[in-house]
Amino acid sequence: MQTSPLLLPSLAFVSGVLLAASLPLTASAWMLACAVVATLLLMARRARAPAVLLLLTLGGLRYAFVQPEITPQFIAWYNDTGQNYVIEGWVSAPPDRRDSGLLLRVRVERLRPAEDLTFRPVDGLLLARLPAGAAWHYGDRIRLEGRLETPPEGAAFSYRAYLARQGIHALLSTEESHRLAGESGSSLLRLLFGFKARALETVYRLWPDPEASLLAGILLGVESGIPAPVQAAFKETGTSHVIAISGFNITIVAGLFVTFFGRWWGARRGALLAVLGVAVYTLLVGADAAVVRAAVMGTFTLFARLVGRRQSALNTLALTAALMTALDPFTPWDIGFQLSFAATLGLVLYADPLTRAFERAAGHLLPAERVAKISGAVGEYVLMTLAAQFTTFPVMAYHFGALSWVAFFTNPVILPVQPPIMTLGGLAMLLGTVWLPLGRLAAPLVWPFVLFTIRAVEFFARLPGGQWFLGDVPALWVFAFYALLFAWTFGGFRWLRERLPSLRIPLPAPRPMVLLTLLVALNALVWRGAWTVPDGLLHLTLLDVGHGEALLLRTPSGHTALLGGGAQPSLLSDALGRRLPPFSRRLDALVVASPYAEHLGALPEALPRFPPDAVYWLGPTHATREARALQDALRSQDVEPVPVQAGQSLDFGDGAALHVLAVTSRGGVLLLTCGNLRALLPFGLDANTLEQWQAGDGAPLPVNVLLLAGNGYAPLNPPEWVASLRPQVILLPVGDNPYGLPDDDLLNALADYSLLRSDARGWIDLSTDGTRLWVRSAR
Repeated sequence: MQTSPLLLPSLAFVSGVLLAASLPLTASAWMLACAVVATLLLMARRARAPAVLLLLTLGGLRYAFVQPEITPQFIAWYNDTGQNYVIEGWVSAPPDRRDSGLLLRVRVERLRPAEDLTFRPVDGLLLARLPAGAAWHYGDRIRLEGRLETPPEGAAFSYRAYLARQGIHALLSTEESHRLAGESGSSLLRLLFGFKARALETVYRLWPDPEASLLAGILLGVESGIPAPVQAAFKETGTSHVIAISGFNITIVAGLFVTFFGRWWGARRGALLAVLGVAVYTLLVGADAAVVRAAVMGTFTLFARLVGRRQSALNTLALTAALMTALDPFTPWDIGFQLSFAATLGLVLYADPLTRAFERAAGHLLPAERVAKISGAVGEYVLMTLAAQFTTFPVMAYHFGALSWVAFFTNPVILPVQPPIMTLGGLAMLLGTVWLPLGRLAAPLVWPFVLFTIRAVEFFARLPGGQWFLGDVPALWVFAFYALLFAWTFGGFRWLRERLPSLRIPLPAPRPMVLLTLLVALNALVWRGAWTVPDGLLHLTLLDVGHGEALLLRTPSGHTALLGGGAQPSLLSDALGRRLPPFSRRLDALVVASPYAEHLGALPEALPRFPPDAVYWLGPTHATREARALQDALRSQDVEPVPVQAGQSLDFGDGAALHVLAVTSRGGVLLLTCGNLRALLPFGLDANTLEQWQAGDGAPLPVNVLLLAGNGYAPLNPPEWVASLRPQVILLPVGDNPYGLPDDDLLNALADYSLLRSDARGWIDLSTDGTRLWVRSAR
């Protein structure tokens, strides 16, 4: 084995950082240790052991220097006092928008108790949770009021340690928030993050969901909009690295870029162009710490492949890890860094040997010219991925407690289309950010590739037994695996090379992956278009949006209306994106049938992606925070809601009409009719209206379809009342909720009915020609 002069010193420094996290030593103690070891080094002169020990103690000292001192001048001093504080500072990172609310990272400047008027200077970072829809940006000055808490520490996962490694030591349960005058932070970062926010808006205007949310993750690193089922599919297939901007992702894609550019401009120029592309991409997505780490590792991969010597690459990889740790001592605990390092290590150690092994084995079956043609594609899309996955799966097993065997098949299928997604998608996004019509011209070029990626991942995720659940994997096992792997690597490749020529492995003849991918994607495009073509039937679809109610009405001629919306923007956007035409996503009408979060909480964020031509509002317009947020969103789009009263009807054509039976403080009660169809949709049903109908005063008897009121709340769905309606089909949206809905007693009472639940069946589509009724569902 050739010498690796940088390997041991670099590992010693990183080990010192890891050791300091386990030893309760102060910075003074580490300084003393450094002085002792430095003295030994001077006395020993050229001895290597003291030099390595010095780097180890320097690593410990670097870690000790970044540990906060909890004093009255530090924000964590005020945690868990049970007292409300007024806090002023500025937003130090782009907001993390989620279905449940908004997470703001705030750099604190001063603080006072709520009942006091005198501020005191305080430093530190806190994480504040605000309601969804709040408009905050990097650099905004902010005043918050609420209680400070120490981040929780669970048995399986320490949220406290996770946030501490980001410099955050306090959580704020926000009761009030106000914008202050002025701006703070870096002007350059404000410019970059402002461009990123505009680009994100452009992505959702160019593509439908879930493709738009996946592109937001790939191009901009914004994963919060990806629906939970889609995220789960990527996780179960071991392809989560595609979603996030991680070192794993950039490592793989950068390697593909090197090959692509190298064919046209040569290896060295191709590598330089790929490095330039990674740099531009890093700036494009905001250049935050995680992205910079990923870019560094991706750039290193280009250097390693360019150098072509394994020992030189190992030295540089170790030095890169040490330098990144010196800049941020919390880097070794970052999962993205661990995956990046392991993936890069796999490429350095195993990509070329695997390619040569393939060439030797294939040479026994195919002519040399044929092997030369196919080895590049097999190496890029299969062997390079296999090498990276081989060294990353212990990290994944340790952190996630599961392994996905289908990852070894899913990754080679979807990776060939990732460079077109990044290049064409990035081009369309940039053009659309400059001028939206230009982006719309380019957007359809990349959409089939993104659609193919999602459908392929979802297909493999449905295979039985795709994941092996391992439970808690001890860290010792991970270290033991890598120790055995490296021992075999540096002593076993010669043995393997000596025996490979004698192997007779039956290899299938490879086919052009990109061409196959294009054909599959175009096929998906055709079927997606056929799915949205009017079929002459009326469709009422209960969308699977978790807790809450959202129904999509489509008339025989293709007009669409959304009734309600649910509480989670990502789920609503995903459901509508899959059912509306991909590049014509306007709704003919939006019917706001209740002012509560479970009915309209998702609409303020999702509405710009599916703009309605008309909005009809039933019930109070400003009764809840979510209703006020929706009013603001509509106002920003110059849309004026039309108030609807009891006794009015909304005619959608083709014989389909919505009749407003009642309007209460909870919203409206609707009856959908089309021929013989009568579907009762009691969004805003209250106890008084129910009591009147049970007494026979204006009851809508009978109905074919019944949507249970209140997500299965028993007092609003008495069994005798349901029996009087005589429904053929009962619809029940079910999702996670804090109320324990639906009520078990109600479900037992309705056991003899055809009850269709969204948590069991996914979306549920009812279609009719006015005489007959058909039912389909996702499951």
